[in-house]
Amino acid sequence: MQKKISTSLVASFLLATTNLFSAQSLETITVTSATKSEQSLKDVTSNVEVITKEEIAERHFTGVSEALSTLSGVSIISNGGVGQSDSLFIRGVDSKRILILVDGVRYNEPAGLSGAPLAQLSIDDIEQIEVIKGAQSGIWGADASGGVVNIITSSAKKGLHGTASTEIGSFNTKKYSTTISNRTDLGYLKLNANRTDIRGFSAFEAKKNSANYGKRWDELGYERDGSENNTYSIQGGLNLTDNDEINLSYKKINAKYDYDSATSDSSLNKTDLNHFFKTANYIHTAEKYNIKLNAQQSKFDRTQNTFEAKSLVNEFGIQSTINYVENANLVLGANKQNFEHLTDKLKYQTDGLFVSNSNTFDKLVLSQALRYDNNSKFEEKVTGKVGAKYNFTEDLSTSTNYGTAYNAPTLSNLSYTPTLKPETSESYDVNAEYRNFRITYFENRISDMIEYVANSWPNTRYENLDGETTLKGYELAYKKDVLEDTFLNLNFTHLSALDNNKNELARRAKDQIGYGVDYYGISKFHFNINGYYVGDRYDAANKTGAQTGNYAVWNSVINYEINKTFSTYVKIDNLFDKYYQTIDGYATAERSGYLGLKASF
Repeated sequence: MQKKISTSLVASFLLATTNLFSAQSLETITVTSATKSEQSLKDVTSNVEVITKEEIAERHFTGVSEALSTLSGVSIISNGGVGQSDSLFIRGVDSKRILILVDGVRYNEPAGLSGAPLAQLSIDDIEQIEVIKGAQSGIWGADASGGVVNIITSSAKKGLHGTASTEIGSFNTKKYSTTISNRTDLGYLKLNANRTDIRGFSAFEAKKNSANYGKRWDELGYERDGSENNTYSIQGGLNLTDNDEINLSYKKINAKYDYDSATSDSSLNKTDLNHFFKTANYIHTAEKYNIKLNAQQSKFDRTQNTFEAKSLVNEFGIQSTINYVENANLVLGANKQNFEHLTDKLKYQTDGLFVSNSNTFDKLVLSQALRYDNNSKFEEKVTGKVGAKYNFTEDLSTSTNYGTAYNAPTLSNLSYTPTLKPETSESYDVNAEYRNFRITYFENRISDMIEYVANSWPNTRYENLDGETTLKGYELAYKKDVLEDTFLNLNFTHLSALDNNKNELARRAKDQIGYGVDYYGISKFHFNINGYYVGDRYDAANKTGAQTGNYAVWNSVINYEINKTFSTYVKIDNLFDKYYQTIDGYATAERSGYLGLKASF
């Protein structure tokens, strides 16, 4: 009986992650990044996908990037193995146009050119990952034209609790993680530490036009490009009264990795990262409203060989959520963001005002958002978002969203090309859901898109493209408990990504399929087979460069619950040892295996 309950619980959480289950199950999932207020997933009009802690615990993802790649409309390409630079695409929109948050704190690097250093985020200690697709500047301001990824770490539960886990495996992988927390009526304290040490394999491998293409790094005599990551965090809170609380948090990410260029193997290239994230907030909660004051800082220190880039973001804000009538809430807020490129002595600041409103009228849900931003370097911007969802029956619903957005040039962009101006965009999607099936049409149009001027290195330059860049397509998703103990999930994405001259953009897969099967039919065991297929994808624009698509990869996980305290797992990635590259000249892992053990109390 216990096994059946566990199977049902996990399956319901997995189904709920893509809006594909009953209203009762959706009520168990709440999200915060769609409107900057906590809402039940069933009451959100936005196109949202959620990766829950249950899915993370059972799939044992290598990192956040791997977890995100399981979602429809999402793809990842990488400059090598674990710890190397990753690039995230949501519906064809790339990383520098996607806002990454960790517990609401910005993770996008002002001195970077590719958005957030996603590969350095540990997958441990995560409660859930929220992915909001489409233009979100009406809620979050700049850098959210392609969507928002909000990574929410676990909160301390009542009493004393702790976990410890370890993993060993291929490429001399060693992982260690521990968390301890305690919550009382007075407040809470939580400590977390993670360490990953991987000898790895060469990031560079022979390009597709080379006679050596298809040979692994060790066959070619290349050196290993290892990586090391140490992440520490502390969170604490104090309940001043029944209605007032103070929360503090501090996170440090120290990572080191060897890397190669896209043209050759090298034992000299090394990167050292030190990133710091600090937050402090005060929350007053009343029956019909709450008020939150917050201050937070994201600080980045990146050294690549002799090149150094230091930058930070300081943010201060006030926000109030008001439940002014039943099934309605209003969010009012203001914030100030200071962006600084400390190395190049560049900076600008943004002052923002925003309002969002959500109403539920029986079967109809409506949402609206409006934001005003005044950037000290550029013109004022007003962005917005509207959404509607209608539940015809418990099984059938439809929704639509429209949003406008803008992306300011990063300070690193401006250090190369001071004359750049912000790009603007608009997006919309239409969704229909019936029972366990969902279909979505989406379109995103970007004006004055900021792009690297080809072959401008070493005098690197960027430019605003004339006209519109258009990214559009559709997603299909299906998740169902198909047999008594078997759970199936499938998704398909078709994408058309054309620049201002109607040429296809580089490194976007035209078609992508994700698939997985979970089996819970044997007591204390969970078996999973998962994978993905990538269709046509070219390394350069207009279908030039190497073809880096047309391959399928399969993975497998076996979980075993030893007792209430201990559990173990075996994971095999790239089960059939498929050779492929996501970027021409950069390696991916061959067949690899991992063994893990976890203790909880």
